[in-house]
Amino acid sequence: MSQASFADLAYTHKKKLTRKERFLTEMEQLLPWPQLLQPILKRYPKPGQGRRPIRAEVLLRIYFLQQWYGLSDPAMEDHLYDSEAMRRFAQVDLEHIPDETTLCKFRHFLEAHELTAALFRLTEQYLAERAVLVRMGTIVDATIISASGSTKNQAQARDPEMASTKKGRTWYFGLKAHIGSDLQGRVHRVVVTAASVHDSQVMAECCHGEEQVIYGDKAYASAAGQQAAEARGQTWRVHRKAKRGRRLTGADRAFNRKSNRVRARVEHVFGVIKHLWGYRRGRYRGLAKNAAHLFTLFALANWYLVRRELAGT
Repeated sequence: MSQASFADLAYTHKKKLTRKERFLTEMEQLLPWPQLLQPILKRYPKPGQGRRPIRAEVLLRIYFLQQWYGLSDPAMEDHLYDSEAMRRFAQVDLEHIPDETTLCKFRHFLEAHELTAALFRLTEQYLAERAVLVRMGTIVDATIISASGSTKNQAQARDPEMASTKKGRTWYFGLKAHIGSDLQGRVHRVVVTAASVHDSQVMAECCHGEEQVIYGDKAYASAAGQQAAEARGQTWRVHRKAKRGRRLTGADRAFNRKSNRVRARVEHVFGVIKHLWGYRRGRYRGLAKNAAHLFTLFALANWYLVRRELAGT
């Protein structure tokens, strides 16, 4: 028996599973791989007379690892050599680990064919069909994603598709991820804009049109928006905003407190991608590439948030 075989045997029979191993085992069992691969395989190169391409499933699994652990292409290649748990999840051995160039090309392939958006829609549909994502209500929210303001590049300029915005007393340069979620915080809509775009301007795009009730913070407060929603038979639970020179009444504050018990659930998904997976800064130039990245992150965050519910089905 070879040295590698002894190592594999020892790994298989070790007594304690690490946190990483438990998480990857959970994701392995949770994700519906055949369904997730369908839109990718329609576009993926077919084996021909030349060099056989790496299986799409291997590259998709590695791409997901990069999102969960915040790894660049070079770092991901290194981790695959270092981590048996990651190799097992990716279904690859030491002799067939794809290099960083291959990982980069696969990401560009996903971006070029808008496949991360397709994966997000597939996730939404899958969860809705199993009544894990429920369409009766929508919570709208947005988060600012900082981007590099450096001018040390070929154009000697900051990214022209990013913009500045002020939150509180702090200025930010970057983009903004606007989302619509169900009343448990499972995301069904993602819209990416420059950071300067006001939340209320994208509100309609964050709703699917079938909701009976809409929640949001005071950034979405609008008499016209409320009137339009109520004309459609929807309940308006957007936080009430104090008018200039006036304070909120006790009834307004009570309304906001009650609404916030539901509205706050949308923060869970931001917590997953920002704090658990370390996504606090845009990694690419341009909105399109960052949007493709965010579609993946929110799709995976949905799976993570419903993992226990789906495990019981």
